[in-house]
Amino acid sequence: MKRYLYFAFTLGFLILWSSCRKDFEFSPSTGSLQFSKDTVYLDTVFTNIGSSTYNLKVYNNSDNDIVIPSVRLGKGYNSNYRISIDGMQGIGNNIDKPFGKIFENIEMLAKDSLFILIETTIDTNNQPTLEKQFLETDVIEFDTGSNLQKVELVTLIKDAILIYPNRSTIVDPETQEIVHVIETLTLNIGGELVETELQGRELLPEELTFTNNKPYVIYGFVTVPSNETLTIEAGSRIHFHDNSGIIVSNGASLHVNGEFSTDQDLLENEVIFEADRLEPNFSDVPGQWGTIWLLDGSINNTINFATIKNATVGILCDGNPNEVNNKLTITNSQIYNSSSYGIIGRNTSIAGENVVINNSGQSSFAGTLGGKYNFTHSTLVNYWNNGFRQFPSVLLNNFVLDENNVATIADLTEANFNNCIIYGNDNPEILLDEIEDDAVVFNFKFTNCLIRFQDTNNNFTEPNYDLNDTNHYEANIFNKDPDFLDTELNKLMIGKDSPAINQGLSTFANQVPLDLLNVNRTSSPDLGAYQHITFPEED
Repeated sequence: MKRYLYFAFTLGFLILWSSCRKDFEFSPSTGSLQFSKDTVYLDTVFTNIGSSTYNLKVYNNSDNDIVIPSVRLGKGYNSNYRISIDGMQGIGNNIDKPFGKIFENIEMLAKDSLFILIETTIDTNNQPTLEKQFLETDVIEFDTGSNLQKVELVTLIKDAILIYPNRSTIVDPETQEIVHVIETLTLNIGGELVETELQGRELLPEELTFTNNKPYVIYGFVTVPSNETLTIEAGSRIHFHDNSGIIVSNGASLHVNGEFSTDQDLLENEVIFEADRLEPNFSDVPGQWGTIWLLDGSINNTINFATIKNATVGILCDGNPNEVNNKLTITNSQIYNSSSYGIIGRNTSIAGENVVINNSGQSSFAGTLGGKYNFTHSTLVNYWNNGFRQFPSVLLNNFVLDENNVATIADLTEANFNNCIIYGNDNPEILLDEIEDDAVVFNFKFTNCLIRFQDTNNNFTEPNYDLNDTNHYEANIFNKDPDFLDTELNKLMIGKDSPAINQGLSTFANQVPLDLLNVNRTSSPDLGAYQHITFPEED
């Protein structure tokens, strides 16, 4: 009993004593903080567009609970950066809580850590002498005086031309609330005006020439007005936000005037279409923006020396199957990482030379609902590895199904593939999906091509797959690995062991005498868009 009373008395004393003391005794920091990095590099951002959020971890490795009198940006309220510390509210915030410029009396327990989140937005109105690109720098300062510690902040800023939909403010008549409305598009589709939910606007007359002076960043879909031409000069860089793209209207045209680049890393004369996320982790992510949509009725569209990457559909081309000069002529161009199709044509006319398409969620090229298609010295392959894909590299059909599964059928007037490589990581890599009808034609031919098609189980017994029928197949090579440099990195040059070497027909090579790297191919043409090279490891 005495032992119990002694124990209870002792326990009560300890509880009383602990309740009378402060939970923690914080000492001033002594400048001994440690950091996960001494410099935080925020990836390249465009002017007036907020960066991604980056983090810095701060460690108190001492045995003492400490308080940091101040954590602040070196430029204070004038800094273009903003920080957040463990969700606490800072001073000098004008963006989104809890970001700020200055924080005071930050407590840290012994052997503990905290996270600092870092963002930036550069307002061009505050840059009196803005260059095309420049470094924005600042520091995060921890404490002051002899205990001062710093972490550097560095961001490359690119000045850009922003194009975005018009916005208006209205008062809802029922609720009397203020509503912000973003302009949407009405499109002329097949002669019918269709109101859409696509956010965007028409390009103004002064916006119909894109130059290489600054990159362009497009929010929503921009449309080329009827009877106008959007001209994009060599070396231009076009960036798209999510759900954005270019639409070429009835009677309008798109002219992409890229040129050969001597530096194949910089591609200084190439016109590049890609997303507005510049972080390295987004450089090859499919489906970051919409498409380049050539509406039915748009005319004389030409694309030369362009790279189109990371779209949902690289190019969507509709209508005008009987155009004498083709609805779209695409040359010396590459389309990569489309989450759906590289190019899809719907009852249209397309001519392609030195075209390379790879890594598409469905087909790299699809000619649907008939039409007219001619590809020469092109590499139309698909090594998609982001999941299952339903269709092969090249798909041809002559129909479209409506919501009741009723087919509309049209002529496939011609679909010629000459001196091409059609391959991928699936089998087969061509699909000829015809609804037979005496009233329409289904004309196609593969000549001097390297094709992946191996019907081991005799699943393809239709006449269209008779590989010995010279009306449809002539001098082709089947199921031999093309020996590409690196399909994952979209490097589709062929090596010295490729079966495509010197297998091209000179007639077609003379039509396209230079390959995609400006090498003359006429004396011994290889198949595809490239003459063979010696890979670095083969030296």
